[in-house]
Amino acid sequence: METKERSFWAWGWADRFPDEAARSALAAQVGMLLGGAPLEPLPLPSIESARLPAPRVAPPADLAAIASTDPRDRMLHTYGRGYRDLVRGFRGDYSPAPDWVARPASEDDVARVLAHGAAERIAVIPYGGGTSVVGGVEGAVGEGYRGVVSLDLGRLDRVLEVDNRSRAARIEGGARGPAIEEALAPHGLTLRHFPQSFEFSTLGGWIATRAGGHFATLYTHIDDLVEAVRMVTPAGVLATRRLPASGAGPSPERLVLGSEGILGVITEAWVRLQARPVWRASASVVFPSFSSGVRAAQALSQSGLHPSNCRLLDKLDAMIGGVFIDGDAVLLLAFESADHPLGAWMDRALAICAAEGGACPEGPVLREERGEGAKAQATYKQSFFRAPYLQSALVSLGVIADTFETACTWDRFEVLDAAVREAVLGALGRVAGGGVLARRFTHVYPDGPAPYYTFVAVGRRGDEIEQWSAVKDAASRALLEAGGTITHHHAVGRLHRPYWQSERAEPFAEALRAVKDALDPAGIMNPGVLLDPRR
Repeated sequence: METKERSFWAWGWADRFPDEAARSALAAQVGMLLGGAPLEPLPLPSIESARLPAPRVAPPADLAAIASTDPRDRMLHTYGRGYRDLVRGFRGDYSPAPDWVARPASEDDVARVLAHGAAERIAVIPYGGGTSVVGGVEGAVGEGYRGVVSLDLGRLDRVLEVDNRSRAARIEGGARGPAIEEALAPHGLTLRHFPQSFEFSTLGGWIATRAGGHFATLYTHIDDLVEAVRMVTPAGVLATRRLPASGAGPSPERLVLGSEGILGVITEAWVRLQARPVWRASASVVFPSFSSGVRAAQALSQSGLHPSNCRLLDKLDAMIGGVFIDGDAVLLLAFESADHPLGAWMDRALAICAAEGGACPEGPVLREERGEGAKAQATYKQSFFRAPYLQSALVSLGVIADTFETACTWDRFEVLDAAVREAVLGALGRVAGGGVLARRFTHVYPDGPAPYYTFVAVGRRGDEIEQWSAVKDAASRALLEAGGTITHHHAVGRLHRPYWQSERAEPFAEALRAVKDALDPAGIMNPGVLLDPRR
């Protein structure tokens, strides 16, 4: 059980939200960034002033032991933690709240909740850590449903088995990142999957959304780490076999990966593990231009060196992140290994960077970490980011602040980047009188990068969502028209679905509808995500 309290509207723990002095300092910093006067912090919301509708349906008697209609519980399960969610929570608008929350303790409990939903025409929304930024856990299910249940997997949170010889583990779907790493640490193993939401997000959520981790190359997504899955659907249990690889027809695991709760509930999975790293190497490489950094990142991605970090930041993104550089771009470069020292790898990587004008004035840092330094907590501290807490604080200042990401082939990047910058800066000028746009690469592949953009502007009180929507739409259209994907690692949810519909092939959409009809005949599973509900 959690001993600390999560914020009812903001990201993360309530006691981690900045105090008034910190908010005032942030307001002054953002004012300087945007070229204006210091901003005025807004009064913080109270849970007592929130607007929460009464439940439309009550849990049945046979599910009462795992059900909750507590108002705060319903509020915590209303939204994810995207910008639009934070603003609505800050305003006290909890109109899409679920009617009740279910916390199953077994697969049988999950099956009973799904059976009740199908019999009573009640939508069921699987809920892991509640960190979706695309509307994936919101009860906006449309007409035709008597109510909505949020099915919280938090009680299914154990590491059940560890196969040391095969380097794999069987883990329940509700297990959060820190708990997984702590359980694997005594075995000298790690899942090595550290998304920005690591502290709160769950294995089932990572699989359902095809989550991307922190590491820049090789095993960038949870896809590569899934060995087998088990999913409870309204039509029964879908379980796949443990195999290192197979060529036997379409992969059933791929059917579950990215399904975003529309087919069933991921209750457990076998995942591939790695030995905990001992040797690490890191360096900061400064470039005279962002374009020279792009060329170096491409060369590194195609070198076969497989750096664990290859994060290219432009000057503005570096400043926002507290990285101060004497140049126009910086590449944060790192390697790790459980098997060998990494000096040769780093030397070759720095030579590749130098060929594109990159300089590493302070030189690389090579270190060996054993004992205390190799514990899960050390890895967690290195991989955890404070950015989600910062975004919540910015919302409390009336600031529009959000990110979007994509992936494209190397030959398309310059055109895509120019189109995105023109579209977003133009939209910021129209709706907010101006703003800033920062960029970075979060991941790099031999055939292309994953660009990640951050936009910040001053909002008009009461119009922030409308302003944000205009910028988000401009960015999304520019991405697709320039040959990028609508999302590299943030999933589709309800937010990206209108744009994803133009990215996917219609025959594939029809096939996905047929799969949903087979596994979810009553259409109760997370309606409105990926597909429109059947009428």
